[in-house]
Amino acid sequence: MSDAKCAVCGGPLEPGYIATSNGSGLFWSQHSTSSRLRPKGLEVLVGTGFGGTYSANLAGLRCPTCKTILLSLPASKTG
Repeated sequence: MSDAKCAVCGGPLEPGYIATSNGSGLFWSQHSTSSRLRPKGLEVLVGTGFGGTYSANLAGLRCPTCKTILLSLPASKTG
């Protein structure tokens, strides 16, 4: 577990990977994978509509110096 803190809010950072699979959205994974098939149990960050025929887009900021990417997730539709 990393002790790194978020530069924006100071909260703990979680290591992981942003993944996409076969047009079915953007996902957060604890493990890297080269498969285009979505493994079960991934957290859906941004889904796609109409059976994955639309693109998943997530606005963010990238630092060209340190290669950090900051993303804001859309509000959850549940809860």
